[in-house]
Amino acid sequence: MIIAALTISAVLVFFIVPLAIVFFIYLTNISLLIYQRNSELKAEPLSDVWDSARKTIASFWDMYARIWHGYELHGVENLPEGPGILVYYHGAIPIDYLYFLSRLFLWKRRLCLSVADHFVFRLPGLKLLLGVTGVIPGTREDCLIALKKGYLVSISPGGVREALFSDESYQLLWGNRKGFAQVALDARVPIIPMYTQNVREGYRMFKERRFFRQLYENTRLPFTPPYGGLPVKFRTYIGKPIPYDPNITTEELVEKWLYCSFMHKQVCKGKFLFCFQTKTAVQALIRKHQTIPGNIWKALLERFDKRRK
Repeated sequence: MIIAALTISAVLVFFIVPLAIVFFIYLTNISLLIYQRNSELKAEPLSDVWDSARKTIASFWDMYARIWHGYELHGVENLPEGPGILVYYHGAIPIDYLYFLSRLFLWKRRLCLSVADHFVFRLPGLKLLLGVTGVIPGTREDCLIALKKGYLVSISPGGVREALFSDESYQLLWGNRKGFAQVALDARVPIIPMYTQNVREGYRMFKERRFFRQLYENTRLPFTPPYGGLPVKFRTYIGKPIPYDPNITTEELVEKWLYCSFMHKQVCKGKFLFCFQTKTAVQALIRKHQTIPGNIWKALLERFDKRRK
């Protein structure tokens, strides 16, 4: 009985915060359903009619962010007034990204549409929440339509793979994903890098990954459970935009192709160049703001570091 009690206690300590986050997400969706029914709303989820509900949701998650992680958002001035693509590092749980969405809406009344993995849309009971918060499939057509309407669109090229198999070294696991760069070129919009400090110290994945990696590659489903939830300091940094440049000369483009080809040992076309620049920008944010490898104790102590305000 004692061993069983200790085991259950250990499991709760490791997983109680991630489970609480899941609980609050579903509670948010239930609240939206009640609001929709009581207000007899039939408007599209992205319409302004839902702004009061969005404000309530954002206020709750922003309060949670302030209390649990002392959350800070820096570099909002780097966001363009018009459309653009935000590219960010994916933590074990993208709770930091939810904090960013909430604060952006509260500060700027601006909705950023989020590209999500296909499995997210198969989760039961979240359809209305995904619609109201602007979660969209990652097809080229959906992204181009959103950008044409003036939205910011965010994507994590590492996605679920990065969430599951990156670690406190903060390695970017983008593979050959360059579609976001092609969309940016087609839409002629800038790409804005973003990164949250200590996101891997707050939530982590288990070290033994060979079996889970093989399972993920075969099914594309995240079977590895995250753990942690420590109240470490979270700071999200938005970097300088990487602009779309319609006036670049052929000679300049050739020079960049050659440089990118030398770095990657492959011929680099426009989208490869844009992807390379974006990856370099995200890595630069990580190097500037993150201790590598990450340190949980240091991340906890940063809650009391007033000099970084």
